[in-house]
Amino acid sequence: MSLSDETFRAMMDWRPVFATVVGVPGWDDRLADLSVEGEQALRARLTDILGRVDASDEDPVAQDVIRHQATSIITQIDARLVEHTVAAALSAPVAELLSVATQVDFSQRLPAVPTYLRQAEERLLNTDRRPLRRHAVNGAAHLERFLASPKQEWEGDADLRPAFARFREVLLGLPGRDDEQAGLCWLPEGEANYAKLVRDYTTTSYTPAELHELGLDLMARLREEYAEIGSRVWGTSDVQEIFQRLRTDLLWDNANEMLSSAVEAIERAEAEAPNWFGRMPNARCEVRFVPEIDRESAPLAYYLDAALDGSRPGIYFLNPLGATERSRTLSEVVAFHEAVPGHHFQLTIAAETELSNLRKFAFIDAYLEGWGLYTERLADEMGLYSSDEARLGMLGLDAMRAGRLVVDTGLHAFGWSRQKAVDYLRENTVMPEPEINSEIDRYIEAPGQALAYMVGRLEILRLRAEARAAMGSRFDIRAFHDLVLENGAVPLSTLGNLVTAWSERI
Repeated sequence: MSLSDETFRAMMDWRPVFATVVGVPGWDDRLADLSVEGEQALRARLTDILGRVDASDEDPVAQDVIRHQATSIITQIDARLVEHTVAAALSAPVAELLSVATQVDFSQRLPAVPTYLRQAEERLLNTDRRPLRRHAVNGAAHLERFLASPKQEWEGDADLRPAFARFREVLLGLPGRDDEQAGLCWLPEGEANYAKLVRDYTTTSYTPAELHELGLDLMARLREEYAEIGSRVWGTSDVQEIFQRLRTDLLWDNANEMLSSAVEAIERAEAEAPNWFGRMPNARCEVRFVPEIDRESAPLAYYLDAALDGSRPGIYFLNPLGATERSRTLSEVVAFHEAVPGHHFQLTIAAETELSNLRKFAFIDAYLEGWGLYTERLADEMGLYSSDEARLGMLGLDAMRAGRLVVDTGLHAFGWSRQKAVDYLRENTVMPEPEINSEIDRYIEAPGQALAYMVGRLEILRLRAEARAAMGSRFDIRAFHDLVLENGAVPLSTLGNLVTAWSERI
């Protein structure tokens, strides 16, 4: 077995449900081993892999990916996030299980569910770390909605609900942290763990302080763009007035409008894409509403990978909950990020290459989310936005990602309270109040992940500009995009090496 394959097996042992999502056989009867013993055994395997990378016959790109993936999982294990991640967001082990169970064939792993829940309980009850009190209540409420619902198809004949009810009681009995101590820096080894998570998620040497300042600078520049477009749309350059109008004007009349707008945006993107990409994905992208049972806890939108065997297309899920309180200006930009030419192109094209499974499915957020955010501005270059109002939506998501640099580091490195983080986004973005709260809770429970978006996008833009300057008239945007996508997820430094070699070779 090659070292790439060995690393991929370890990755899927860490996230076995993901293997089912993308259609890789061999893990359909398994759930992650959340026990301390299981995690430490996996850690030992990964440490052994790291010790053999340099002497392996893997090519340099594969070696870089192996190093990142092994180190990343070790970092996650050492941070012990499972011991205080309990809310209804997808980063929480039990909430993630309930969400994914409705999307894939779960029948073979039903016998593993009680053990998985028991392991999650044991980690929560035997630790010197505590979740945020509000997150424990939030996670319990999610389980209460599940327990109150009719038995779902994925549960089959298994009697799983007593185990979920027991886990709910554990959550309600946990001593939680208050909102003043929301970040990782308030937990044992928190500052050191956060620094490692920052390196893992950004694949750079940025410090939390540098990222915090970068976010502040970007936010200031975005205000200038708001003023420019706001003057055209509403005849005002007053940013707070523009924010207020974005929060109160241009809302959906109903959820079906939201769905049809997304479908239309994706169809426009698919029609224009051949002018910007040499390689197109074979699998299609469908747009669906989030299943009703998951709407209370699901984000505004997310993408589910297409299955390798063609049995399921890529799916762009939209959450219709509270549609009439949401701004229609966000519809197009989110569709471009999550679907076309964003994650659907990125993940499907990689999966359809001859790359190893390691390269097709590596978890490297700076690359993955950096591309998604890059395509939001690329869509403007492609002429995909239907109006200046839609471009204001593009700025709205830009501000959210710049704000993430500020509040994620604020919470986890500088000791911000949850309320201070909420207030910052309220003052500097047009996000509605429910979304601000769900976003902040997500950042608290997934330290560092929110940093990947803007860092990755800025690096892709920098590499593109450098290649264009070096190549002049030889630069081909279609070939650049194909290069970025056909190599799968890689650390940003590796992507830089690939782009430099390409620009010098062509």
